Amino acid sequence: MYILRSANLNDLDDLYDLSQLTLFINLPPDRDIIKTKIESSIKAFTKPSKNLWENYYLFVLEDVIAEKIVGASMIHAQHGTEDEPHYFFSVSQEHKFSKSLNTGFIHGTLKLGLDTNGPTEIGGLILDPEFRKSEKRLGKQLSFVRFLYMGMNKNRFKENIHSELLPPFDSEGHAPLWEAIGRRFLNMEYHEADVLSRSNKEFILNLFPADTIYLTLLPIEARNAVGKVGEDTIPVKKMLESIGFIYTNEVDPFDGGPHYRAKLKDIKPVKEMFPVEILIRGSIIKSDKIFLMASLPTSDGGFRAAYISGNLNKGTKPSFLIDPEEASVLGLKEDFKTFATYL
Repeated sequence: MYILRSANLNDLDDLYDLSQLTLFINLPPDRDIIKTKIESSIKAFTKPSKNLWENYYLFVLEDVIAEKIVGASMIHAQHGTEDEPHYFFSVSQEHKFSKSLNTGFIHGTLKLGLDTNGPTEIGGLILDPEFRKSEKRLGKQLSFVRFLYMGMNKNRFKENIHSELLPPFDSEGHAPLWEAIGRRFLNMEYHEADVLSRSNKEFILNLFPADTIYLTLLPIEARNAVGKVGEDTIPVKKMLESIGFIYTNEVDPFDGGPHYRAKLKDIKPVKEMFPVEILIRGSIIKSDKIFLMASLPTSDGGFRAAYISGNLNKGTKPSFLIDPEEASVLGLKEDFKTFATYL
């Protein structure tokens, strides 16, 4: 059994262990940074700032039986301000034609842009590799819990939800677009620049090329990476597209990874969210059992949810019957009203 919930300081050791599994900017292998992220998240859940860009939400996936954190995901309520703009490359085309030669070309182009009143950003999804093939679809749970929370608290987030996907990297872990553009203008490694951009974006505006970049002039590897995703990211891309996200014709200026967006109200799990009463009963009909992701009661101002099984009775006042044994594992002692959605 697994519970999805807001992170707390008791999760520090497990999140640090999780950070060792992969190179991940949003969860670096640094205890102090992770502790700061947890503290910031606790504040966002319990007493969010009116300045949306100050609110970072960190969710964790807990294996209840093993009492271990095996995954995490995040929301930044606003990505892009006057002080720290959201930067991107607009991907477009330019038509060239010569009448005298009766010859024309269509060139792909990149143009640096910025947004000082940015959208809400989802990201930071990480799952212990040992749990990626679980029948419980744990990666999808980690992703959808953010939509459940945003759907229940729409006033805390922007109208548009943004996601940045990772591009293909070469055999040595290099981003082809960075090697073709970023390194030439910044003279630093990709990961160095990515880490620096988390706290200082001034160098992007002042050092990156401001005029149109013609993809024709770039190596084939770089051209082919623009707007594409790596093999490991294909399932994420398909999932986002299936719930309403679309490619914006914008990419990350460092690595060329595509940007996807959707309006919060149009995202499938938000549209399908409904109020329901959870009833703890011993008469579950196994043949009619379905699964729902539902928010669970909490007393500390944080957030809890789980992918629960039971019988759904639809109507003007929907109810969902769950087994007492499952309720006990989840720490549920009495019936309660909540919101749920489908996975």
